[in-house]
Amino acid sequence: MRLSDLQSKLGQQIALSDWVPITQERVDAFADATGDRQFIHVDPRRAAAGPFGGPIAHGFLTLSLLAGEFSTSGGGVSLDGGRMTVNYGLNRVRFVAPVRVGSRLRNRAVLQAVEEGQGYVQLALLNTIEIEGQEKPACTAESLMRVYL
Repeated sequence: MRLSDLQSKLGQQIALSDWVPITQERVDAFADATGDRQFIHVDPRRAAAGPFGGPIAHGFLTLSLLAGEFSTSGGGVSLDGGRMTVNYGLNRVRFVAPVRVGSRLRNRAVLQAVEEGQGYVQLALLNTIEIEGQEKPACTAESLMRVYL
């Protein structure tokens, strides 16, 4: 996408990722990396008797896909002339619905704001992380990205 096109894209969807599977192996790896080994994530037998009827992904695992798999599978923004993109932060984040192991997620990004700075452009994106076949999203988050030119 060209920098000159950004202002005309405000309020519009500018990225849609592929579906990403949430496997028990992915959840376990995230638990190992973060130390969050709560039974609702890593013990399928015990989680089956819990409030969600089985294991669920960590909310922060779902959120972390914004920086990784969603951005590399069509859910990211690529600007012509961009040398590097960094995560600048998050504004409002909500974990709306649990993500059951075995689900598939994708990200839909809508451009909310564009701010030009010295050698960079900062984008605010409203991300809706959808769960395949469900009405409620897993997560909504406004992310801030800086693209260095």
